[in-house]
Amino acid sequence: MKMKHWNELVFVLTVTALACSVNAQQIEGGRWSGFATAHGQQVPVQLELSKPVDGKIGGSWVNGEEKNSSSSGQLTGNHLVLNFDYFARKLEGDFTSTGFTGTYGGGRGAPSALELHPAINDSPGASHVADHPASELGGDWEVAVKSPKGESAWTLRVTPAANGGEIKAVILRIDGDTGGLYGSFDQQSGTYRVSHFNASGPALYTIKLNGDGTLQVSNLLRDDQQWTARRPAVARQQNLAPPTKSTDQTGVVDPSKPLEFSAPDLTGATVTNADPKFKGKVVIVAIGGSWCPNCHDEAPFLVELYNRYRARGLEVVNISFEEEDQLKNPERLKAFIARYKIPYAVLLAGTPSQLNEKIPQGKNLNCWPTAFFVGRDGLVKEVHAGFSGPATGAAYTDLKAETSSLVERLLAETETAAR
Repeated sequence: MKMKHWNELVFVLTVTALACSVNAQQIEGGRWSGFATAHGQQVPVQLELSKPVDGKIGGSWVNGEEKNSSSSGQLTGNHLVLNFDYFARKLEGDFTSTGFTGTYGGGRGAPSALELHPAINDSPGASHVADHPASELGGDWEVAVKSPKGESAWTLRVTPAANGGEIKAVILRIDGDTGGLYGSFDQQSGTYRVSHFNASGPALYTIKLNGDGTLQVSNLLRDDQQWTARRPAVARQQNLAPPTKSTDQTGVVDPSKPLEFSAPDLTGATVTNADPKFKGKVVIVAIGGSWCPNCHDEAPFLVELYNRYRARGLEVVNISFEEEDQLKNPERLKAFIARYKIPYAVLLAGTPSQLNEKIPQGKNLNCWPTAFFVGRDGLVKEVHAGFSGPATGAAYTDLKAETSSLVERLLAETETAAR
């Protein structure tokens, strides 16, 4: 499928009648485009609506080939509500004779104001230059950073579209990635503007090719985030450290001792590493939280592994850390479990600030998600920090293959010690 920039996407909306206002009976579903205002910036938005049936309606945020669908929705007259329970967020607003006005948000942070319109031919925003050399940006770059997690570099992966003017970008950090960022060249600023608006919220970056062959990368939703990116070979020549490998970030304090955990599941029953169900099994202990976008990327793969290898002795346990209000009423975590049809144990351990207190065997444990791979003898064999999601392309494919190979190797090992 040909990549399309938000600036040129053509959306299809069928409206049976359009007078002074649009009502529930008149909306046939289709696509809407426009902007969300976040941190004083306009972020392009694409929303796809299903046809309402008896007031029930669904919607999806669309970014390239990626879609995030609503958990439920209601159209009452001109008033639309779409719930994205797995991120505890909600779209709410009203249709008018000219478009849709509303907000999207929930939980932490201020909601984003939305202005959407049906089937417009020319979206406002960046000017597209088909012959601008997007091919010069293609491939991997290393973004020099001073991360609180100890990183010195991230990977910026840029994929030009076939027409040469549009790009897809993704930034890979030790704790995961930004998700797909889509955009094209903006003549006014002389930069590529890349963005997405999905269930977790907005992202907006600029990428500028400098005269010295480096890139200037800026996060427009954070005033203090601006970095320089170089080709990996150039970074090595300048003695700059490469991105941290996921297996090098986190370890265990004492590899000769089990990874201890104890937390209640959603029924209130306490589950520990010493439970008989884990004895003699290979166990993936997945640290995460339903607030974490990269944990959402990881969950379907963990479900896939569990279903594939459970009969051979694999167990998975998700140890979730949630905000205070979610500890009292974990509705988002329940929606997370339902969305990905998680069949393994999910524990509610505490708040994110309690991570190291609750998992004391973790060494430099500071990434969401982090997966500990425990052998049949009850000891940690490997630790993977972060998760490279589908938007990372080859990194995602390679991670899945390497993890599957690791699980198969651990399953093949003979149990050498009782728990």
